[in-house]
Amino acid sequence: MSAPDLYGVKPASTNMSAVVRDYISLTKPRVMTLLLLTSVTGMVLAAEGFPDRVVFIAVLIGGIAASGGASALNHWLDRDIDLEMKRTATRPVASGRVRPMSAFAFGIILNVISFGVLFAWANLLAALLAMAGTLIYVIIYTVWLKRSSVQNIVIGGAAGAIPPMVGWAGVENSIGLEAWYLFAIIFFWTPPHFWALALLIKDDYKAAGIPMLPVVAPRSTTNLSIMLYTILLVALSMAFVVATDSLGLIYLIPTIILGVIYLALTARLFRDGSRPAVLGLYKYSLLYLALLFVVIMVDGTIG
Repeated sequence: MSAPDLYGVKPASTNMSAVVRDYISLTKPRVMTLLLLTSVTGMVLAAEGFPDRVVFIAVLIGGIAASGGASALNHWLDRDIDLEMKRTATRPVASGRVRPMSAFAFGIILNVISFGVLFAWANLLAALLAMAGTLIYVIIYTVWLKRSSVQNIVIGGAAGAIPPMVGWAGVENSIGLEAWYLFAIIFFWTPPHFWALALLIKDDYKAAGIPMLPVVAPRSTTNLSIMLYTILLVALSMAFVVATDSLGLIYLIPTIILGVIYLALTARLFRDGSRPAVLGLYKYSLLYLALLFVVIMVDGTIG
C-alpha cells in the first residue's frame, strides 16, 4: 500500500497509460506548443531560412524540456491553490494522482536535460537563456509575484517571452535586436491575454486569493488596461519593420489587419462585457500571436 501524499490522497490509478497522461499533463502541452512556435520563429529569423538541423532539433528538445520542467515545478508549487480553483482542481498533483516530490523531481530532471542538450548541441547562451526562463516562471512569478502582486503577470510574463531569444541565440550565439523585438512582442501580449482569461475565471482567482487585476480592480480598470497594452502591442508589432531590415510588407500588411481586429475586439469590451465577448477576445489573442509569428517566419524566409 502506498503512503498518502501531502493531502492524504493516494494516486487514483496505477494504470501506466493514465500515469503517462498525468506526466504529460504536468508539462502543460498546449502552452508548450505556442512557446515552441516562438522559439522556431527566433531560429528561422536568425538563419533567414531553415536553421542548421542539429541546432533546430537541439532547440526543440531543449525547449520542450525547459517548458515542461518549469510547468511541472509550477504544478508542485501551486498544488494548494490549484485545489481552490475549479479550472485546476483536477490537475495531477493537486488531485493527488502524482505525488508532489515526484512532480518536483520530474521538473528538475527536465531542466537538467534542457541545459545539457542546448549546451552540447547549440551553445551556452541558449542553455542559460532557457534556464533564465524557468527561473523567472518558477521563482519570480510562481513563488514571489503570483500570490502577492497585481503586477504578477506583467513582470512574470517575461518567462514566456524567452523562447524566441533561445531560438535566436541557438543560431547566432548572440542576442540581436530582432530577438529583443520578439521578446517585447510577447511581453506586451501576455498581460492583456491573461487579463481576458482572468475576467472569465475571476471567481476562481478570488477563491484562491490570487490578486489578478480583475479581482482587485474595477472592471473598467481592467478593460482600460487591456486596451492600453493592446495598443502598445500593435504599435510595437508594426514598429518591427521600421526598426530592423529583417521584415517587410509580407509581414506588415497581415500585422496591420491582425492588429485592427485585436483592437476592435478589445474596444468592444467597453460596451459589451458579456462572457461570449470576453471569450472571443481571449481566443483571438491566442490566434493573434500564433499568426503573427507564422507571418514573421514567412517574411523572414522569403521576404
